[in-house]
Amino acid sequence: MNGAAPASVCACVPAMASEQPPAPVTCTAPVNIAVVKYWGKRDEELILPINSSLSVTLHQDQLKTTTTAAISRDFKEDRIWLNGKEEDVGHPRLQTCLREIRRLARKRRSGRDGDSASLSLSYKVHIASVNNFPTAAGLASSAAGYACLVYTLARLYGVEGELSEVARQGSGSACRSMYGGFVEWLMGERPDGKDSIAQQLVPETHWPELRVLILVVSAEKKSVGSTAGMQTSVETSPLLKFRAESVVPGRMAEMRRCIQEKDFQGFGLLTMKDSNQFHATCLDTFPPICYLNDTSRHIISLVHRFNAHFGKTRVAYTFDAGPNAVIFTLDNTVDDFVAVVKHSFPPVSNGDQFLQGLQVGSAPLSEELKSAMGPELTPGGIRYILVTQAGPGPQLLEDSHVHLLDAEGLPRLSA
Repeated sequence: MNGAAPASVCACVPAMASEQPPAPVTCTAPVNIAVVKYWGKRDEELILPINSSLSVTLHQDQLKTTTTAAISRDFKEDRIWLNGKEEDVGHPRLQTCLREIRRLARKRRSGRDGDSASLSLSYKVHIASVNNFPTAAGLASSAAGYACLVYTLARLYGVEGELSEVARQGSGSACRSMYGGFVEWLMGERPDGKDSIAQQLVPETHWPELRVLILVVSAEKKSVGSTAGMQTSVETSPLLKFRAESVVPGRMAEMRRCIQEKDFQGFGLLTMKDSNQFHATCLDTFPPICYLNDTSRHIISLVHRFNAHFGKTRVAYTFDAGPNAVIFTLDNTVDDFVAVVKHSFPPVSNGDQFLQGLQVGSAPLSEELKSAMGPELTPGGIRYILVTQAGPGPQLLEDSHVHLLDAEGLPRLSA
């Protein structure tokens, strides 16, 4: 499946009738977590990265964006709502995605029947989008959001083919959320960005034993946004240039091997090292950017204590641009590690609220393991744990009852 777009993206979509717009379309898209990080652009407008990256797409049963889009002759202007609140539809990146999808739709229509565009392509669009996880808190909300926007608009306008290039222009890592499983974003070489696209390395079914635990430390919006942080790093960090040119190419090759061979030891070590180097780059930026907090650093220590106790890498951490930890492990280790986290960071809420997602069994902790983990830390340091696994790419929802827009094109109250 290397380089192939999923059938759901390339499948033929019925053409819009020129007399009336199509029915509203609702789709979902996933979050992805990079294990070889993207940080820094060589072109801000096209969002072209200075290095390739590789990620794991998380399952939408636990983390997803849902988006509904509709066009109508009655709409006076383009409008968008995020989590029930109307946002600025004039945002440059949003406008880029809208413009690109409409351009592709006109191109397809022109090539099919010689008509420059149907009347409905001039209609305004209303878009409603909701996340079932904290927005702008370092949990890749923009990646899921823009992937979902582009996929939904493509279905609405009947656009086929490679969509990761369009999603990339909304949010760089959104291109990776256009596919399920394990995904590469190729940095590309062309100045127009046509070769800076995502491709699936292996599907989500390739490594069914892999589990992902998100330790939510904070749901607050991060103090330094990724876009501003990257730009400052590119301008001031010598380490960033060294990383992109001398470190990442080799790590990409090694990470591909670890995933293809399901080598968790290699995968885990490389994931942690790349996360550490990413945050070292942030500290090498001037002024320095500190996305991790004290709880984040305690989690890092806990992971290394846990692995040292067992004499092998059984869990691995990675942190994106925020304090929340993403832990990779295998299904036979989840119960033990969750027990350790609950011991070290006593939850202030009950168990049902603290553990979310896939079911976790109870595992007794030996006194030896408790001692190895060190003293208990401040209760409530970790708000909750979300347990998930690798999952598929964007999905079309066929049921009209899931639409986030009502018959007038306004957000439903439940949204």
